[in-house]
Amino acid sequence: MALTLHVDADAWRAQQAAVLADTPGLVPVVKGNGYGFGRGLLAAEAARLGVPAIAVGTSAEVASVRSAFPGDVLVLAPWHPAVDEAAPEPADRVVRTVSSLAGLQALAGSDVRVVVELLTSMRRHGLSPAELGEARPLLGALRVEGFALHLPIDRGEWGRVEETEALIARIWGAHVTLDRLWLSHVTPEEVARLAASHPDVQLMPRVGTRLWLGDRTAFVTRSTVLDVHQLRRGDRFGYRQRRAPGPGHLLVLGGGTAHGIGLEAPKQARGVTERAKAAAMGGLEATGRALSPFHVAGRQRWFAEPPHMQVSLVWLPEGTDPPAIGSEVDVDVRMTITTVDRVVLDAADASGSDPSGSDLSG
Repeated sequence: MALTLHVDADAWRAQQAAVLADTPGLVPVVKGNGYGFGRGLLAAEAARLGVPAIAVGTSAEVASVRSAFPGDVLVLAPWHPAVDEAAPEPADRVVRTVSSLAGLQALAGSDVRVVVELLTSMRRHGLSPAELGEARPLLGALRVEGFALHLPIDRGEWGRVEETEALIARIWGAHVTLDRLWLSHVTPEEVARLAASHPDVQLMPRVGTRLWLGDRTAFVTRSTVLDVHQLRRGDRFGYRQRRAPGPGHLLVLGGGTAHGIGLEAPKQARGVTERAKAAAMGGLEATGRALSPFHVAGRQRWFAEPPHMQVSLVWLPEGTDPPAIGSEVDVDVRMTITTVDRVVLDAADASGSDPSGSDLSG
């Protein structure tokens, strides 16, 4: 296999159990690439936790989790008649998010289950306070499963609890019933504070990163060594026929752009040190050098050239013994943009070790 995610099942599930214990009403988020594990596998893990609902990113992701998870599936992306081709069909276990008056008007009178999202300081989706008042007559014609707040990760001018309290007051001020509130990016401490203030409101905190990636020691991504070539100084290689900078070995390692290798989400540099690092790496890339995520013989190694779709060429200078073909090397990847070829759970549960099928690939 080219790129494999090895998981210590006991440690990984201990992290899940800890999050479940300190987060009443937990709604696991199972979206995108399934945080590197695959949506199907995470849906099965959520079923094992016994939670009543999970959340996916888009309606297209629902099919990949429904067979593994028996409870409700909340679609986080809001439905809007100007964006989506057709109104969603009512489904027993699927709950749609609506964040606009147009969406509420289009679905009024239907049997579609909806969560109504309110605008927060994130300013991504949601009804404004003024629109909430206008929406009141529509809510009685809908199967409303509560309201949703997508809060910022960083604290803004006020805290997340204070912002949530203000929005709860807006709901009540509009004379709208509030019995369930779905929340994103809140800590267990913040949930406890809100629960103490509003015991009659069922809080549904949606959690992804902390649940699945909270213990980074519980899993590691490794690449299979597919080939090794000894090069002399000046030997040409690769798509662009670069010359070897000196004697050494060219390693052909499993994992390329199709897996997310070499891809990186933009980062916001904060402070002088982070800006200096970003500038330094940008300067190296401008000269054709880029540090790879592959670790060989205890060191992070340089790409020999930009990664290919399925494999990467990595330069190993003379003086370091190359790894054997068929062995594995560690890869430092960002899990939310990585798609592995297989997931291997340790001996604690061998049932998830088969990577074939959409249930693991998501």
